[in-house]
Amino acid sequence: MDDEKLRESTLESEFIFNGRLLKVYRDRVQLPNGHESQREFIRHQGAVGILPILDDGSMIFVRQFRYPVKKVLYEIPAGKIEGDEAPLSCAKRELSEESGYTAKDFKKLTSILTTPGFTDEQIHLYAATGLTSGKQHPDEDEFLNVVILTPEEVKERVLSGEICDAKSLCSLYLYDLMKRA
Repeated sequence: MDDEKLRESTLESEFIFNGRLLKVYRDRVQLPNGHESQREFIRHQGAVGILPILDDGSMIFVRQFRYPVKKVLYEIPAGKIEGDEAPLSCAKRELSEESGYTAKDFKKLTSILTTPGFTDEQIHLYAATGLTSGKQHPDEDEFLNVVILTPEEVKERVLSGEICDAKSLCSLYLYDLMKRA
């Protein structure tokens, strides 16, 4: 396989928008066949997602309204990395903020590229065990309900499409694969 024949090179990069969460660029690129094209994409500082698992196998999710899709979703606790924060430190912070729980053990599941066709966002996924409950303390613009689901309830919600965001589905799949290995 010759991946070099697939690579595009940047001819010009234009910074379009700087937001609180993301930065938007428009680049002019040279394609492998020599032609030119444009690529619009989002730069993102990265994030974490945590699958919290209680001793009985139940899992902790949060219910949160997601404005872009205008729906309240079931999701694993998650959040963006701040500055040069390490992903594991971010995972510990976000688990506590969003769910109120702390964990003795964090196991890295993987890191995913959410939608590489238009963003460089990478989410580092962890499973958290040895949980202790505490007080939820979300950011001032976050409104979350904590929900504990049995493995059977998780399965039902995945199959019905109620659990549908990528980071949650990837975490559940990888956790299940690791349990079977």
